[in-house]
Amino acid sequence: MMARLRIYETFLSLQGESTRIGRLCFFIRLAGCNLDCSYCDTAPARSFETGEERSIDELVAEAAASGADFVEVTGGEPLAQDGVIELLEELLARGLEVALETNGSLPLERVPEPVIRIVDYKLPSSRMTARMRPENFRRLRPHDEVKFVIGGRADYEAARVAIAHFELAKQTPNLLYSPVWGAVDFAELASWIIADRLPGRMQIQLHKIIWGPDKPGV
Repeated sequence: MMARLRIYETFLSLQGESTRIGRLCFFIRLAGCNLDCSYCDTAPARSFETGEERSIDELVAEAAASGADFVEVTGGEPLAQDGVIELLEELLARGLEVALETNGSLPLERVPEPVIRIVDYKLPSSRMTARMRPENFRRLRPHDEVKFVIGGRADYEAARVAIAHFELAKQTPNLLYSPVWGAVDFAELASWIIADRLPGRMQIQLHKIIWGPDKPGV
């Protein structure tokens, strides 16, 4: 019998971040998170009591029928629910391209090889840096991505230190620098990256530009 998962929401939209920004994407957002980041923009999904229980069969069928060939499993923190590995496996079995966005604090070893792992590295303004799992940043594959959410110059410098310490640019070209919405001037962050010739790419949350920062389910 397949596991059931606590789901906060599912929806079809455009991918707002990552190397696949702008692409049609079906999102499966799991409920519950083991961290409490200062800038969390999906705070209602942090509770493990929110949302509803749904079967993996139902979720996979909905994803397959959505018209998108790309699915992102996110949260909350999806790896906080054991059944998420089975969900990832079943989505792959349907021939879908699958990404998993995870907060960097939980083990990645069981995530199926083809899944694109978008791993957050929490910087000082998040207040969660001490919760990072170092081995996650030493075992990346070329198709994985590392996301740095930057709330100011101190975060930017901490990102540079992490890139050097874990030799991230040697593992994956997909290093993402994302300004905290409303906290960092886009042009200023861009100027820092240009001045330092930092590897990777800057990203701005496309969904917030299109629909505004407060619209849910996009």
